[in-house]
Amino acid sequence: MTTLHDSLTLTRGGTPKNRFALAPMTNCQSLPDGRLGDDEFNWLVKRAQGGFGLTMTCAATVQKDGVGFLGQLGIYHDDHVPGLTRLAAALRSHGTHAVVQLHHAGMRAPVALTGRPPQCPSDDKDTGAVAMSEAEVKRAIDDFVAAARRADRAGFDGVELHGAHGYLICEFLSPELNRRDDAYGGSLDNRARILFELVDGVRAVCRPDFSLGVRLSPERFGLRLLEIREVAQRLMREGRIDYLDMSLWDAFKQPEDGALKGRSLMSYFTDLERGSVRLGAAGKIMTGEQAAGCLTAGLDFVVIGRAAILHHDLPRRIAANPAFVPTSTPVTPGYLKEEGLSEPFVKYMRNWPGFVAEDAA
Repeated sequence: MTTLHDSLTLTRGGTPKNRFALAPMTNCQSLPDGRLGDDEFNWLVKRAQGGFGLTMTCAATVQKDGVGFLGQLGIYHDDHVPGLTRLAAALRSHGTHAVVQLHHAGMRAPVALTGRPPQCPSDDKDTGAVAMSEAEVKRAIDDFVAAARRADRAGFDGVELHGAHGYLICEFLSPELNRRDDAYGGSLDNRARILFELVDGVRAVCRPDFSLGVRLSPERFGLRLLEIREVAQRLMREGRIDYLDMSLWDAFKQPEDGALKGRSLMSYFTDLERGSVRLGAAGKIMTGEQAAGCLTAGLDFVVIGRAAILHHDLPRRIAANPAFVPTSTPVTPGYLKEEGLSEPFVKYMRNWPGFVAEDAA
């Protein structure tokens, strides 16, 4: 039986030493121009030291116009490469599979950070986003691909395309947000075209042993679960990616669609033909028993967010005690700083109800 501590063989990019992946989490710790900040470096390296088999950066923006949050890591300019090179070397020195998540915020890009209305597949009155021309779509694809090439040059083991959470790729997949009538809108094949062109583009410019993952959400943002299941099946059947990372919000829940209840949301993906593609998921996976249960349910690896914030060495703690349960929240700012979070990251975590204690550090 596969365990959390078994290595994970990828078709390309090597063999992560275990089944624990650090989730790509917003942390607000880089510099205003997108260069890597020391706080972000320290946060990520501490998780690699703590035993994560795959360590992923926060969402790194591929365009200045696609910035999604203050202090976001950038990968849209060659000026970003020295910091990324330093990070890749440090992560890999601790035996982790080092990955950059590639991101464009789409309609969720704040005007205050970009200086222009956000971009989206179609005009959106609620956010003030404006529809991208076909030329702008092509430019975004080119910029994602160029960012992947920078990650390769910097020495990372791979990249992940962020197709979840209502950001640009996700917006194209959504029939509610994408009302285009060109090659990138209408049918599911057309709405998914940008994603598959990105996969092909990254493969064309990066080295053969460079890993490529995709993160998808199956719900919210106007998405249809069965459509995302179809996209996931195509990604795995074609074998152009190495792993699929499903962001489920709660890995143990049932679908929101009443017609699809009666089985777990996760099961809509674990029962797909996956060939050589590895399947992981994120969503409130906290304890050792929960993580192990996800493998029993059919996942190949688990993607850890909150528990990794609370314990930088979670994989080692679970190896020592399979029933390990993370410390309860709220925790003090001082506790979080001991776990490698900077003041800006602690401030961001105050947006998560009940996570940070109100008392002073």
